[in-house]
Parts: sequence; structure tokens; C-alpha cells
Amino acid sequence: MRSYVVLIAFSFATAFLLTPMIRSVGERFIRGQLVRERDQHQAPIVKFGGLGIMIAFGAGLWLASQLSFFSGVFENSDPLRGVGIALILIAVLGLWDDVGDLRWYYKAAGQVVIGIVIAAHGLVIRSLPVGTWRIEEPWVQGALTVFLVVLTMNAINFSDGLDGLAAGLAAIGAATFFIYSYILATHVSADDYANVGALLCALLLGACLGFLPHNFNPANIFMGETGVLTIGLILSVSAIAVTGDVQGLDAHRFRNVPAYMPMVLPMVIVFLPVLDLSLSVVRRLLNKRSPFSPDSKHIHHRMLSQGHSVRKSVVLLYVWAALVAATVVLIAFIPLAVLIPIIVILVIGAALLTWWPLVSVRFVNLRRRLDK
Repeated sequence: MRSYVVLIAFSFATAFLLTPMIRSVGERFIRGQLVRERDQHQAPIVKFGGLGIMIAFGAGLWLASQLSFFSGVFENSDPLRGVGIALILIAVLGLWDDVGDLRWYYKAAGQVVIGIVIAAHGLVIRSLPVGTWRIEEPWVQGALTVFLVVLTMNAINFSDGLDGLAAGLAAIGAATFFIYSYILATHVSADDYANVGALLCALLLGACLGFLPHNFNPANIFMGETGVLTIGLILSVSAIAVTGDVQGLDAHRFRNVPAYMPMVLPMVIVFLPVLDLSLSVVRRLLNKRSPFSPDSKHIHHRMLSQGHSVRKSVVLLYVWAALVAATVVLIAFIPLAVLIPIIVILVIGAALLTWWPLVSVRFVNLRRRLDK
């Protein structure tokens, strides 16, 4: 665990110190830039912050390669080489979009290529932790891998609408996945607790936390397409890597709890973005629009319309994400008879906090009517 703490601290410090430098350089590219109607800020803001997250992650990965604790992870370097190539493609695609605002089909094609790169370097979904379900056909493994990578990228992208929202949700997701992957590693091997999923999420956790102080409301820099694609890539690759560990594990608890299915877990830890993504696609198709076309009707926009400030909206979404993530982790350690009542109470509390502006307005209106 000590080595993971070192990596989290290193990636945090790198992102925290590097982001202001990126902002200073990026300010040269936003002169004369217009603010879009759906944006929540009043003046153009640099959108290259994702480079800080990416560089901090890459620097942390290099540091990990120098530590003997992670020697087993780097024995087969091909998967991590694939991650490196994918990050280079993300840098090109993300910066291109942040500067030139690419059309959705170019971005979708680029995401598919990134998923193919990951699959071509051996990071594919070979099994699901339900009984002994193995996926034997290579084309099915590759297709599922590409699908998961693209889906997770877009889930994160749809959450990037308020200051600090995507970075905070990613940090919560990375922390959850890190805990899960580390505990899984302790069950898989009594001698080596290092695995790819825990390593990637530890680095992502530190990088997102280091970026967050600069991105929280009022933000002075955004992560842009580079950031959301990087986060989506790392979360999905971590999930894919976990399938190999679960396949070699005989523990019934890990194999048959649905919340631990590697294809489901990344969707659980980014539950709100995925829900937002699904609702947005349905909404746009019903309106005969492209499912990738932007609008201002996401969950965070609706919270603002209810009367929450930007900060309160973001913090409330953090609360919901943490609640879902904690449930996923604790279900393996706490009996359901004890856990369910606790979760119900927490959900009710979170719901009251979320919808209190609407409830309070209706309560005031009702009271006025009774007074008359």
C-alpha cells in the first residue's frame, strides 16, 4: 500500500504544479474565442487542462516502473505500451477538438480507433465474473473491449458540464476502483499485491485530485476533450484488466456479486454520467437530433434550474456518486441486512438535499394558500 500512496502523492503534485503552466500557455489560444450558449461561464477559459492530467499520469507510470513493488506489472509491457499509444492519440484528438471543435462523427471514429489500439495490445475482455463464463471468440473480446472504452469515454464526457464535476466524479470512481482492485489483488496472490487496475486508478486518482483545485468553481481552467477521454480510457482499461484477475479467483463473493462485474463496475462508479448519457440520447432522438449534438438539458443543468448554485450542484452530484460507489464496495464486506437500511437512509437524505429547493418552494406556496 505504501507504494500506491507514493504514486498518488506524486501524480497529485505533478498535476497540481503543472496545470497553472498549461493555463498560462493556453491563454494565448483563447483570445477572441466566443462563449457558447450552453456554457456556464461568462468569459473564455483555457480547455487544455487534460494535458496536466495526462502528463501527471504518464510521469506516475514511469515512476511505478522504477519501483520493485510493481515489477510484476511491467513484466509484460505490451498492454501498458498500448495505453501509452492510446494516450498519444487522445492528445492529438483532444487538442484538435478543443481548438477546432470537431464534428461528432470524427470524434466517434477516433474513440473507436483508440479502443482498437487497446484491444490490439492484449487488453481485452476475456471473461465475466459470473460463475465460469469465458469469452472465447477473439472478435467478441475485441468488440466488447472497444464498446466499453467508447461508452466510458462518452459517459465521462457527458458529465463535464460544471466546474469540477468531471474531475471529482473521476476521482471518486478511481478511488472506488482502486480499493476494489487492491482488495482483489490480495485475494489473487498472497505475495504480490500489485496489479494493473489498482496501479492505473491510483495514478488517475492523484492526477484528478491535483487538477481539481484549479477546476473547482470558479474554475480557471477546464480539462477539455483531452481530459475526459483520458479519464474514460483509464477507467475502462482498469475494468478490462480486472477481468483477468477475477477469472483466476475462486472466491464466490467476488465471482457472483453482480456489482463486481468488470463491465458493470465502471458504469456504476460513473452512474450519474451514464444515466445522463442515456437520457440525453433518448431525448435527442425523440427530438430528431443527433445523439451527439450538445444541449443544456443535462442533469447538472436541471439542478441549476431548480435553484442550486454551481458549487452546491457539484457537491450534491459528488454525494450521489460517492453513495453509489460506496454501496458497490461495501456490499462485499457488510451483510445486506445491515447495509440496505443504511443505504436507504443515506439515499433519503441525499434526495432531500437534492430536491429541497423544489420542496421548499411548494411548501411555501402551500402555506400561503392555507393562510388565505
